[in-house]
Amino acid sequence: MREAHPRERATGVDYYVSDADGIGGRLRVAPEDFRVRERERMDPEPLDAHEGSYPFLLLRATLRGWDTNDFAGALSDSMGASRERVSWAGTKDKHAVTTQLFTVRDADPDDLPDLDGADIEVLGRVGRALTFGDLAGNEFEIRVREAEGDPAPITRDLRAFAAGEDPETVDLADDETDGDGSVAVAVPNYFGHQRFGSRRPVTHEVGLAAVRGDWRGAVLAYCGNPNEAEPEGSQRAREVVEDQADSADPDWSVALDAMPGRLRYERSMLHRLDEGADWREALEAVPSNLQRLFVNAAQSYVFNRILSERLRRGLPFTRPVEGDVVAFVERDVAFPKPDMDRLQRATDGRVDTLARHCERGRAFVTAPLVGTETDLADGEPGEIEREILTDLDIEPDDFELPGEFESRGTRRAIAVPTDLTVSEREGDPVFGFALPSGSYATALLREYLKCDPERL
Repeated sequence: MREAHPRERATGVDYYVSDADGIGGRLRVAPEDFRVRERERMDPEPLDAHEGSYPFLLLRATLRGWDTNDFAGALSDSMGASRERVSWAGTKDKHAVTTQLFTVRDADPDDLPDLDGADIEVLGRVGRALTFGDLAGNEFEIRVREAEGDPAPITRDLRAFAAGEDPETVDLADDETDGDGSVAVAVPNYFGHQRFGSRRPVTHEVGLAAVRGDWRGAVLAYCGNPNEAEPEGSQRAREVVEDQADSADPDWSVALDAMPGRLRYERSMLHRLDEGADWREALEAVPSNLQRLFVNAAQSYVFNRILSERLRRGLPFTRPVEGDVVAFVERDVAFPKPDMDRLQRATDGRVDTLARHCERGRAFVTAPLVGTETDLADGEPGEIEREILTDLDIEPDDFELPGEFESRGTRRAIAVPTDLTVSEREGDPVFGFALPSGSYATALLREYLKCDPERL
């Protein structure tokens, strides 16, 4: 089994499915190389609908070179609104062209700003804010520049993984593809590197410390903890933070002066400490969505490690083994997605039946995003889950935390299938596919490029 890049292993992603050599190459040379469009599932009322019943404007924004958080901040600042009034369903990458929905509470269309690199369309009014994951999925068109080698052997391996077959038995002949030339493939449903911080993957470290009740460790994991991939000035500032934290009488104003202005969340935490706040209050200085992300990243790290161990043991991903927890797909949706209210355990008498449902696309094998209401699996899958939690010194009850840090947990499909097309543009491969909300394009692309995840 081929080991992942060391930076990936730091986020719990230990292996590749495909043993074939990667094609290398570069992503996002230009934003247009990486296009993402949400598959929407929110139907607005007209703009003249009663604002008391429908207080949220629904916007569709096509963004070039905008990070979702930064765009939300610029939008709220330009409108003179609190950032907490702006919501969205999925966080998108800055180095891309993205089309996604936003809601803004108590806003007038005439107040919408004209922002460079943003095409904003007002769709109507809705009665609630968008929440994270509040979309059917995402469609991708991704160009890889300067690639070398043939992607076909990797596609063969991913098709075999989807079918639960030996890659040597899979033939990618034309008569085995769909009419549009697409191939049914699958990959482990890993959380991508950007979930943890593309350059400095620490959000899960912050979350794990918080779950253990170590609020000091959580703040220092974010504000201290220098990383060699950062600019030297940032590294020096984080060293100052750690020096002050280790002193008998820390002077947080010194750390605040050293911290670059662009690291505004770090500065917010240090400002709180300088005012005499305790460690938890300092961590709460960042926006509520980032507070939730810390714990979500901890859950994601646990999930990734569970998948890696399942791969290492050779357990299947697209069909259950005894002890697995299987989720049936949501009813009446255009994009197959597990319904976490429709779970069944793969007991000895149900394994074969549930395997047939998975084979027909009616169900998915799941693993936990651990929280207070998480029920772990049985059998060997449950053994893996418990071993990972024990190794990290956490348990489900530890997620009973104050404020935005609490999480009840859920489960998530361990494999993500898609119909993949590989075309060519000016000699470069172009990958076209769609994924359900919450799944990462990099989970697929990493198999092809097999590179430092920072390049993804």
